[in-house]
Amino acid sequence: MSQPHRGVSSRCFDATHVPFILGCMLLLAFLMNPQAARAQRTWYANVGAETKDEAEQADAFLPNEIWINAGDSIQWTWQPQHEIHTVAFLEQGQTRPTPPPPIGPPVGPPFVFPNECPSPNPYVGGTATYTGTACVSSAALNGGTAPSTFTVTFPNAGNYKLVCLIHTNMNGIVHVLGKAAPLPYIQWDYDRQAKDEAQDILGDPDNPTEEVRDFRRSKNEVLMTGELVATGGGRQYLSIVRFFPETIHIQKGETVEFTNVDPEEPHTVTSGKTDTLSNDMGLVNASFPPGSDGALASTVSTASDFGNATNSTGVNSGFLQASPEDAAGRAQAAPGVTRIRVTFNTPGTFYYHCALHDVDGMQGKVVVEGAEKEW
Repeated sequence: MSQPHRGVSSRCFDATHVPFILGCMLLLAFLMNPQAARAQRTWYANVGAETKDEAEQADAFLPNEIWINAGDSIQWTWQPQHEIHTVAFLEQGQTRPTPPPPIGPPVGPPFVFPNECPSPNPYVGGTATYTGTACVSSAALNGGTAPSTFTVTFPNAGNYKLVCLIHTNMNGIVHVLGKAAPLPYIQWDYDRQAKDEAQDILGDPDNPTEEVRDFRRSKNEVLMTGELVATGGGRQYLSIVRFFPETIHIQKGETVEFTNVDPEEPHTVTSGKTDTLSNDMGLVNASFPPGSDGALASTVSTASDFGNATNSTGVNSGFLQASPEDAAGRAQAAPGVTRIRVTFNTPGTFYYHCALHDVDGMQGKVVVEGAEKEW
């Protein structure tokens, strides 16, 4: 009887141990090619995060940098209850598509915008395959809308930029390595990174106080604020969807200046406690032309000039937003419209909200002293 191969137990050649023989064969195969037995995997990541009261929004892919093998998939799960995001992969050099509402035409909810990714790969549902060429995108989803997951499979190696079509500087990257390449992290690491990144973005309690101290020019100024964060995988940002202060008391004839100092997120000052997105976006601000310093201006002489407590037929600032970034080879952007000043010549309690974020609780009121009752 021939001798067994040196270094391999003779038990592997004992016919009475067939299961053990098969196990040895599999072990030898794995040692010769450790990637041969590796199955294609699904990795998990989050889209967005928020505080319990929805006041602070982490507009971020969590984590926003992931390494996987060719053939693997990533499933993204939306976390915020109302804030909407997309998971999109564009073609290299592709012009950014028109986003879903509120920036694009309002269709929904659910917010399905069929032209997010033009032909040959139009809007897809809960799963997609991205080859690095034809664009794929989820719908504009949130955690309160079913389905709230989107899974993308990556068959080809490459480095692919991940973007939200609604939030311009919310992005990340997926590194797709060869099928046999070792990976730097396991799922546990990504879960930990996602939690840590979310906490870093949301856990900044000094932000509102600091911004009010730095930017508030008078006692009659209301601020909107946030922060931009850069990481090795791209950009993320904090948007605080509240007015600071939420209630302001003034005297008849005084002016309230509403200023958005958030570097990314747009907000509006829209009369009324709340309204539908379509109604809010349908309002125009042609009656509030910019002044000499670029700020919008309006005067409220009667209650009807501001609308009323339940509908927004009076004041709507439109988007108050910082100017987009300039870049070499691209036309310089115009200065952003970040302010509206409203003079109140009549007493009363005047409710207003952000048309984009009232669902998150972004509402406020101006109390003009001398009012006998709220209208």
